[in-house]
Amino acid sequence: MSQRDGHSSPRTEESRLSTLSAWLFDLDGVITDTAALHAQAWKQLFDEYLAANADPDGAFEPFRLPEDYVAYVDGKPRQDGVRSFLESRKISLPEGSPSDDPGAPTIQGLGRRKDGYFNAALNDEGVTVFEGTIALIRELRAKGIRIGCVSSSKNCRPILDRAGIRALFDVVVDGTDIEREGLSGKPRPDSFLRAAEQLAIAPSEAAVVEDAVSGVAAGQAGAFALVIGIDRGAGRDALLAHGADSVVDDMREFLGERPVNRPE
Repeated sequence: MSQRDGHSSPRTEESRLSTLSAWLFDLDGVITDTAALHAQAWKQLFDEYLAANADPDGAFEPFRLPEDYVAYVDGKPRQDGVRSFLESRKISLPEGSPSDDPGAPTIQGLGRRKDGYFNAALNDEGVTVFEGTIALIRELRAKGIRIGCVSSSKNCRPILDRAGIRALFDVVVDGTDIEREGLSGKPRPDSFLRAAEQLAIAPSEAAVVEDAVSGVAAGQAGAFALVIGIDRGAGRDALLAHGADSVVDDMREFLGERPVNRPE
């Protein structure tokens, strides 16, 4: 486990864990092994778009995995990801509307096309969960700790249902909620703060678990008690630099190791 220099130590981390009332988990890459499906859907979308709009010689720089995925789209609401990557290539498109056809040359249209690619891959490959995360969630629930799922994905609830784990979560805040309530997406802390509000707790009583740099930045911006990064490819240094207090390879590292009992 890695700690942020000057920000956390094993002793202070243990002290904070002992006072937590809730843990808030991201979905893709933390609970479910679906981040790779998202990454491939983004690559399919952008490579098709870039190729179709390339210079007359047909040359273009493809969407890079994992670099472009981590830097521009990972953990963000769909439209923010489209906008962020296109801006990196100095491409500007009209926003459009949520009813735009997936073939429309708009931010909303490209977002809908990406969603179609993701759902097709999901139907082909199904949902796999990270057993270490699920084991920790079950242990925490047995101790009376409340659990939330906070995701930028509008597919969050269907994925939890498909994996058969929806009942493990006391609250879910996802991309549909973010859009309906006009919340800002990660790296802003709005979605995590909304989950804490629904649980009737202060951020200082909760941990955030994320695999994306935008997600750990959101947890840090929300002043949560502890921000844990899981390195699924973003890199330990990047997660620490963007706000993680500690970085692990798997949430099994927290199983039974530290007191996480809910305060009396």
